[in-house]
Amino acid sequence: MKFSKDWLFQHVDAAIGTAELVARLTMAGLEVDGVEPAAPAFSGVVVGEILAVAPHPEADQLRICRVLAGPGAIRQVVCGAPNARAGLKAPFAEVGARLPDDRTIGAARLRGVESFGMLCSAAELGLSGDHQGLLEFDAELPVGADVRAALALEDDLIEVDLTPNRGDCLSIRGLAREVAAVLGERLKEFPIPPVAAAADDRLPIVLHAEGACPRYAGRIVRGLDPGARTPQWLQERLRRAGLRAIHPVVDVTNYVMLELGQPMHGFDLAQVRGGIEVRHARPGEVLTLLDGSEIALDGKALVIADAERPLALAGIMGGRDSGVGEATVDVFLESAHFAPQAIAGKARQYGLHTDSSHRFERGVDPELPQLALERATALLLAIAGGRAGPVVLVEQPHAIPEARVVELRRSRLTQQLDIAIPGARVVEMLTSLGLETVAETDAGWQFRMPSWRFDLGIEADLIEEVARIHGYNELPASLPALAPELRVPQENPLDAVRSALVNRGYQEVISYSFVPPEIAAQIAGEGGVRVANPISAAMSVMRPSLWPGLLLAARHNLHRQQGRLRLFETGLRFSDVPGFGQQLTVAGLVTGDRDPEGWNNARDKAGFYDIKGDVEALLQALGVAPSIRMERAGHPALHPGQCLRLLEAAGKELGHVGMLSPAVARELDFGQPLFLFEILMDRLPLAATPRFRAPSKFPAVRRDIAVVVPRQAAAADLLAVIRNTAGRLLTEARIFDVYQGEGLENNEKSIAVGLTFQDEERTLRDSDVQAAEAAIVAALTSAFGARLRGE
Repeated sequence: MKFSKDWLFQHVDAAIGTAELVARLTMAGLEVDGVEPAAPAFSGVVVGEILAVAPHPEADQLRICRVLAGPGAIRQVVCGAPNARAGLKAPFAEVGARLPDDRTIGAARLRGVESFGMLCSAAELGLSGDHQGLLEFDAELPVGADVRAALALEDDLIEVDLTPNRGDCLSIRGLAREVAAVLGERLKEFPIPPVAAAADDRLPIVLHAEGACPRYAGRIVRGLDPGARTPQWLQERLRRAGLRAIHPVVDVTNYVMLELGQPMHGFDLAQVRGGIEVRHARPGEVLTLLDGSEIALDGKALVIADAERPLALAGIMGGRDSGVGEATVDVFLESAHFAPQAIAGKARQYGLHTDSSHRFERGVDPELPQLALERATALLLAIAGGRAGPVVLVEQPHAIPEARVVELRRSRLTQQLDIAIPGARVVEMLTSLGLETVAETDAGWQFRMPSWRFDLGIEADLIEEVARIHGYNELPASLPALAPELRVPQENPLDAVRSALVNRGYQEVISYSFVPPEIAAQIAGEGGVRVANPISAAMSVMRPSLWPGLLLAARHNLHRQQGRLRLFETGLRFSDVPGFGQQLTVAGLVTGDRDPEGWNNARDKAGFYDIKGDVEALLQALGVAPSIRMERAGHPALHPGQCLRLLEAAGKELGHVGMLSPAVARELDFGQPLFLFEILMDRLPLAATPRFRAPSKFPAVRRDIAVVVPRQAAAADLLAVIRNTAGRLLTEARIFDVYQGEGLENNEKSIAVGLTFQDEERTLRDSDVQAAEAAIVAALTSAFGARLRGE
């Protein structure tokens, strides 16, 4: 929210500079995003009054104005503004004035006519982007007054980035309450007297949506002056908050929203048929909004309607057909409390985000509607005249939030903040925020929460408030006392993943969690979780796998002559299968040459076993390789002959590795093979804690065996049998050759395994190794029908 410092200080007694205010707000949890002056630097610009306007003899678009720039100071000025007219007061830059764009105004001759000075638009003074005409001043501004002083432009605009729980600070009054508490200053009284009814005009109001709108206040105001203009001071306050003046009714409701935090709306009474209904939309209803967009309403949309049709999207935006305009003389002012859950998400559903929805989604004080209505009525009558009817207030008392009472224990407060704050000071700080003391004992206090603080509900919230107002930098800094304990440092698994893959030449990518539905179906064999309100059709599905993002990144790079790619990504994948939801995943992609181009590198292409080796190295780096096995499997996105799935000891699937299916590759416009892996990090077993083990001082013995096994036998299964049979003497079993061809049957293959034996207590004898080797061969024969090659 952007606010004017001068406006803020009209509500709180404070005498501090902007820099200190910014620092105190930030330390109190209201982070300041930026500070800017209310107007750029300019000088020599005064309030001028146009006395007469005559046509330019040489140019139809120019006029000759006689401008009064001060007592007795009449200047001739050539001006092209369409709204230049006698009696208008506007900014006048005298000869010698300096404008924000560093121009210095001098006397000039325009098409043969002398001009001494310049009448200015708002854009030329840097006050807005409006350059269509002169900036029109109120008639009350004194001629000759310096514009910076007349408009009080020596002001700073501060923008705070509020967290969603601090909707109470989305107003000047709310910020003033916060600043007063932080600075220990007095919050000024701000009485809002009721406006007496001058007529008995009423509209019947009916609340149909149970709980969605528990309080609705409305009032008719008749006889507004259609020619009334929003006063300069109010226009300036709106401008400094980032809003532009539109119409007195609209400007007043926006002003009250900024001042008190209560969004309001004004309907043209002539366009309202019958009474007002707050209800959910009916099937087939459409509404044209103030911005001209037409929306089809669903049954969950809360609307303000009359007897015939919807008039506004409740808490979000009014309808065009019932909006006020230049001919409006009678209005119906609305001020309501909408439950946050009734408004949340509705604006986004229709592609909207308004100041009103921003506030209602975060929660607006339910006690504000009638006060805001009285404030808006008084302002509107002062600006445009008219006669106000009585306030009509309709409520659903059971649905109005009740004030919560929260207990705060002295012992808990001291223990959490590590400081003993005097009880009187605790009460002073919390009551300055609007809390009311219900009871006080030796053990602590009970406080009643103010209606505007939706975020206070438990003891921890009150402790945080005390810490904020006391000052975080005033709390003692101490390290927690911990008993000494020897721990083995555990690396973050994702950090380990990144390090392992980067060390193997991969580059990390970050892609959107939303993917095209057709790619999701091709990769995962399912449509994925659909987004209710997607940014575009190409981002309408939550990714069921990280592969779509990697493939799109690869295609983008391959189309730009980057033929060798090693990519990986970590992130969540999503599923609508019950019990899955979202899963932390790491995925990778390999394509192109195995090695970077170089005089001593071969130009071999990367293949299935390259990415399989990368996966094995990754699992080894994570310390879980011994607990995971791979077996042949199928996957809708992978080649049926080059696809493995990863399994943990209990048989639970952990992921896949393989070559992208040629059919899918053609669909996605790939002209070269791609290899992929994906591992579910959430399912990986825990890595064993590293333990020191002294290397054996006795020599190791190596034996190589080559066994002939059926072609479909898995190498992982063969190694598992070897390890289970050999016993503790076997320290390593490594496959170093696979042969298929001459001398073997078509359904056979030869696998050569290097076996390393070693004992920690003695030198092994040949008989020890031979016995282990014989047992291994016998076990392989039993499990696979294996025979030693050459027999």
